[in-house]
Amino acid sequence: MLRGLWAALRGHVIVLCAVVGCGTWIAPGHAQPFPSRPITLIVPFAAGGPTDTLARILSERIAAELRTTVVVENVAGASGSIAGARVARAAPDGTTITIGHWGTHVLNGAIFKLPYDVVADFEPVAMIAMGTQLIVGRKSLEANNLKEMIAWLKANPGKATAGTAGAGTGAHVAGVFFKDKTGTDFQFVPYRGAGPAMIDLVAGQIDIMFDQASNSLPHVKSGAIKAFAVTSPTRLASAPDVPTVDEAGLPGLYISYWHGIWAPKATPKDIVTKLNAAIVAVLAEPAVKQRFAELGQEIPLPAQQTPAALAAFQKAETEKWWPIVKAADIKPE
Repeated sequence: MLRGLWAALRGHVIVLCAVVGCGTWIAPGHAQPFPSRPITLIVPFAAGGPTDTLARILSERIAAELRTTVVVENVAGASGSIAGARVARAAPDGTTITIGHWGTHVLNGAIFKLPYDVVADFEPVAMIAMGTQLIVGRKSLEANNLKEMIAWLKANPGKATAGTAGAGTGAHVAGVFFKDKTGTDFQFVPYRGAGPAMIDLVAGQIDIMFDQASNSLPHVKSGAIKAFAVTSPTRLASAPDVPTVDEAGLPGLYISYWHGIWAPKATPKDIVTKLNAAIVAVLAEPAVKQRFAELGQEIPLPAQQTPAALAAFQKAETEKWWPIVKAADIKPE
């Protein structure tokens, strides 16, 4: 009799566990709190470049803020658009986010036929850094300032090489404008990221780069490459000896290389808010501020770190740069 009773009870227990998961079942409409799984931070360029460096500085600290794991994954190629397509079609649950910048989230939309929209298919999360570019050259280049560099280019038309992170990237666009502004001519050499391009510049395999300061500064400070100018109206605090383009004789060639974080479109607002709060907290840390400053990156004011502020800034940059890029007829190579 007892055996029969136990068999009957065991059957009910099995059914109950199947229905409620023995204490792990979650009622419909009551999702697990975010984040319940690791977060993948997609970097649209190769490891070692400036965008990758910023991502790795942030990832560990964001993980601590959210009490989860943040995995940095490099998805390089096509000027960041391969990574963009992946994030655009990822599940909008906050577990896949991307770091991007002026090139990936503004210029790409004007240059490439993309399988996604650089604005409509993403949710802005936070602006994280305002940077600039350095005009740099190999150590053995026969020029010691920007005017001499321009003269050398004019004396060797079509022979010099400029490394870029790919066709249509910020370095490429900056180079095109530099050509137009100075009447010089040189060849672009595309790489899978700024990191690999910098390796070749240090090795003397290419001549010049229009590069993010965060990528170039360590090599400038070590004496491995030459810096001719910074593309902003003010000098960098981390490189006070490098003149501005105005001071170097090429006034008005201003390029802001800003970075932001985005999630896939339709990511719930509460998840975006949590991600933003974690990033804002990390950006306020003195150690992060110091590290960014060393890389030539300025952290935006808190009012500029909101999702709405990033959306507004991206819109303004699109309205500014798209007509310029299209007028220059910049095409993918």
